[in-house]
Amino acid sequence: MKTMIWRTTLLLVAAAMFLAACGPAATEAPAQPAAPAEPAAPAEPASPAEPAEPAVSVVPVNAPAGSYLARALAGEFSGTTVTMAGPFTDADAIKFEESVKRFEQQTGIKIQYSGSKEFEAEIAIRIEGGNPPDIVDFPQPGFLATFVKDGYVVDLSTFLDAADLKTRYNESWLDMATMEGPNGPVMAGVWARVNGKSLVWYPKKAFDEAGYTVPTTWDELVALSDEIVADGDAPWCIGIESGAATGWAATDWTEEFMLRTTSLENYDRWVAGELAFDSPEVRNAVQTMSDFWFKDGYVLGGRQAIATTSFGDSPKPMFENPPRCWMHKQGNFITSFFPEGLEAGVDYDFFYFPGIDPAYGDPVLVAGDIYTMFNDRPEVRATMEYFTYGDSIKDWVAAGGAISPHLDSSLDWYGDDIERGVAEIILNATSVRFDGSDLMPGAVGAGSFWKSMTDYVSGAIDLDTALKQIDESWPQ
Repeated sequence: MKTMIWRTTLLLVAAAMFLAACGPAATEAPAQPAAPAEPAAPAEPASPAEPAEPAVSVVPVNAPAGSYLARALAGEFSGTTVTMAGPFTDADAIKFEESVKRFEQQTGIKIQYSGSKEFEAEIAIRIEGGNPPDIVDFPQPGFLATFVKDGYVVDLSTFLDAADLKTRYNESWLDMATMEGPNGPVMAGVWARVNGKSLVWYPKKAFDEAGYTVPTTWDELVALSDEIVADGDAPWCIGIESGAATGWAATDWTEEFMLRTTSLENYDRWVAGELAFDSPEVRNAVQTMSDFWFKDGYVLGGRQAIATTSFGDSPKPMFENPPRCWMHKQGNFITSFFPEGLEAGVDYDFFYFPGIDPAYGDPVLVAGDIYTMFNDRPEVRATMEYFTYGDSIKDWVAAGGAISPHLDSSLDWYGDDIERGVAEIILNATSVRFDGSDLMPGAVGAGSFWKSMTDYVSGAIDLDTALKQIDESWPQ
């Protein structure tokens, strides 16, 4: 419309100029001579335009009145700097920094992030040397627990309201953030970016063409597995070989069965070394898993192939024509090991690995990053409070590579369908628990647990021996 008006105006001006050039029309009276024009006054020099104020991005957070975050959003701590360290490097570091820009712009607080691929070694030196960053991102809560026990971290419950946090976190996340300090339990951190592990991947196109239906219960999963066996194929693709880390995939499966066959309290006691591997509860979980894995025809290659097949190679037979196995349980990172050229939602998809006993609901095994506070200043408190809101990770979620654990996050934020689906599973979980082996002492979680499970699966030792070996390795 604006273009049409502009063109019309140009035509009228051009017509007027043409008539003026041709002189008056014949019917008009002769024009009177015009009076000499007054000399024009010199034009005032134009004032330089004022520079436009940069637009301030709004942080759509309704922080409680008087809270440190509310004060920060009002500009009270503008001009301060909060230092932060963690394992985010390269693209992850850039995405993190982009995700906090709105907070920095509105509050005037600068978050100075430093990422390192040698994070674990470097951060221990800084903390124990008395020079920690204000905030540290720990991808392994077990590593953090050591510093909590020694009294290095700030107890977040001293300024974060528990009832308020429960509006933004599943109770399980708060449980996992509570760790033992020198004088009792403390709230050691808040959860930020997370990953889901309780996922079953399948070749969607071939799956649909075969007439198979995605199961939603344990009984349906077993029935589907039996149906695939009856059709002459192996329902499951499983491999636990991973070089020096062989066996870690078996520990993930064990954790899944622990969450589905016993209580969260028992899971927590097991992870803490208070419930032995050679206990009825853990033995039952491993035996239930074994009955599933070792059932005739269930796994491609049978029991012997599990220990010798690479975890990254194990899902690939799903994409042969026809598939030689049909389901693979693994976290969302596994898609990077799929053959090139496959399209999510077309060539492959995933579903939730269902619960077994209704008494234990629909648990999800997770991994993720927990942010911890080491220096207590108002601007650091405000920043930590901001990290409890989904908005703190919204831009990273939209850019891809992050999943929010926050109840106030929205599935509409996700630009990636796979990550949106994983987020939905996590948000719908009745409970979540962190990867157990990552919480155990290294000699167990990344040592005897891996090795003894591998030896057991391969048939080199029996279950009794495997469980006792792991218990004997636990640091006294």
